Amino acid sequence: MPLSTKERILNASLRLFNEHGVDAVRLQQIAEEIGISVGNLAYHFKTKDAIIESVYEQVLDEFAHIFRQYLQAPELAAFDQQISLYYQFFRNYQFYLAEFFKTNSEQTSQQIQWQRAVNKMLMQLRSWLDFHVQRHIIRPETSLGQYDQLAQSLWMTLVFLPVFSAMRGTAVDERSYKQSVWDHLKPHLTEEGVDEFETLVLPTLA
Repeated sequence: MPLSTKERILNASLRLFNEHGVDAVRLQQIAEEIGISVGNLAYHFKTKDAIIESVYEQVLDEFAHIFRQYLQAPELAAFDQQISLYYQFFRNYQFYLAEFFKTNSEQTSQQIQWQRAVNKMLMQLRSWLDFHVQRHIIRPETSLGQYDQLAQSLWMTLVFLPVFSAMRGTAVDERSYKQSVWDHLKPHLTEEGVDEFETLVLPTLA
């Protein structure tokens, strides 16, 4: 089924935002990207801010979809699938980091929403660790705050690895992305956890 003009506008905007940054993109560029007039574009989105708001709605909806995968199944394989979703997300929405760290005197509503989303992601990772400690898949903490630090390390890898790799001029594919996340977790697995990892997750990394 062909995309509607509105969907084509949003897809083109996302491509241009990723390539040039939100501030540098003009309505004329977006219109030219999909071969329509600025007047036709304005029929669907009267301002660039309206486009930005719709793109962010799309971003946050997809992020919420990833959250909903949390604990749908208890096995480590479910988390491995969630890592794949994060990989696709952070590859598709590269512009978000530049927007998040813009030095404005006041945060935009989009920045505030994104801040809430990434904080929720960090809390979910911490909760995930506790859940698998209870399952005897991950060892209990050996020192106070150990898994707070581990959750932060997982969060930073999931969020920043694609950008960090690009800054170094190296590519990160889905397999190496997932491997980097699991490298943080493997030292903390119990014997049961290692068995489950080798049975359910390792074959997907091979």
